[in-house]
Amino acid sequence: MQILGDYHTHTTFSHGLGSIEDNVKAALLKGLKVIAITDHGHGHLGFGVKKERFLEMRREIDALKPQYPAIEILLGVEANLLSLEGHLDLDESIMPYFDILICGYHFGSTLKHFRKDFPLHACNMLKNVHPYFFNRAREINTKALVGAMEKYPLFFISHPGAKGPIDVRELARAAFRKNVLLEINNSHGHLTLKDILLAKSENVKFIINSDAHQPSKVGCFELSIDRAITAGLEAKDIFNAKI
Repeated sequence: MQILGDYHTHTTFSHGLGSIEDNVKAALLKGLKVIAITDHGHGHLGFGVKKERFLEMRREIDALKPQYPAIEILLGVEANLLSLEGHLDLDESIMPYFDILICGYHFGSTLKHFRKDFPLHACNMLKNVHPYFFNRAREINTKALVGAMEKYPLFFISHPGAKGPIDVRELARAAFRKNVLLEINNSHGHLTLKDILLAKSENVKFIINSDAHQPSKVGCFELSIDRAITAGLEAKDIFNAKI
């Protein structure tokens, strides 16, 4: 199975170790046709890109495009869930900069309304303490991700289930309805093999990405490809696979 593009990579603008150009060069060496730069949204307390820097990223990518005509360079953002209803750290002031929007749950994000939305982090933090918190976290995470799909033109959900439990079937049904892809993430091991099998039964489409945080990991898909093939996926089931 050949993957043609890596749509989830990080740079020094958030907590990656290479520049945008470093990731582009690495993608070219791997023979990729598309590379997306998807650093964290500004709502992440530790790694978020300040809103004003997204314009800097946009200008840098636009300047790189004529230098590297053999590859399509996209600017995206890995937006963070901020509320139980699926609000993300996106607003009209920065939306025009992005070619693609992705989102996932991350513990380090701020909250839209602290008291109301505190269970989003509390239940995920306590998910291994008692089954109640695990089940509640799964319910909350799923509802929030479905809400995000309803509110924003998302391209895919990043590493579903990696940072907090999800109801895979319910998420896959919503993703199929909204034409949103589910990511098979090479770095985090999610979707897991079991999750892929469950999601596949709902006819959702997938995308395989590296989630690279250093240039040497751009275009590394081996673990994800193994899970996909073991689950019986074919190239037609995966957005960025060569058919």
